[in-house]
Amino acid sequence: MAFELAALPYANDALEPHIDKDTMEIHHDRHHQAYVDNLNKAIADTDGAGASLEDLIKNISKYPAAVRNNGGGHFNHDLFWSVLGPNAGGEPTGELAEAINETFGSFADLKKKLQEAGATRFGSGWSWLIVGQDGKLAVTSTPNQDNPLMDVAEVKGTPIFGIDVWEHAYYLKYQNKRPAYLEAIFEVVNWDAVAKRYAAAKG
Repeated sequence: MAFELAALPYANDALEPHIDKDTMEIHHDRHHQAYVDNLNKAIADTDGAGASLEDLIKNISKYPAAVRNNGGGHFNHDLFWSVLGPNAGGEPTGELAEAINETFGSFADLKKKLQEAGATRFGSGWSWLIVGQDGKLAVTSTPNQDNPLMDVAEVKGTPIFGIDVWEHAYYLKYQNKRPAYLEAIFEVVNWDAVAKRYAAAKG
């Protein structure tokens, strides 16, 4: 069964002024759609055709580069849209907040680490908050459309929040000011959605 692009869970202009409508339209409707289309082409008539997206990602070393790049693009963007939202931002609460304080010292320190991971990722890639294989939170980054769930990742774990630092995610509004985008993105993080992912990853 072919993969499909899900509709955004909010309007294209819902993250204004932090993420502009034009960027959302291009990023979701064109870039993400292209990852889905190219993934479907890459797995057609192969062993991967019946696999779930998560199974493809977890066993990505078995597949050619087109599956890694486009499967990663589809998985990463599905996660990205789900952890953003209007009337969001602020700070996490509950068990996630406790785990953040225990691991990083404070939410401010976590935010700084995620921003540094995104700012220092050369070229295109992602900054991630993950639940590591030891069950603890960690911050890492990956190149291109890789993610920490892949069996090829240097730091493995379950991603619960990711920041896209490909230029198409921010260039229309922020041009080459990636740090400004990395500040603005925290105004639209849906921490309740991240907390649900944290609870699921802890299992």
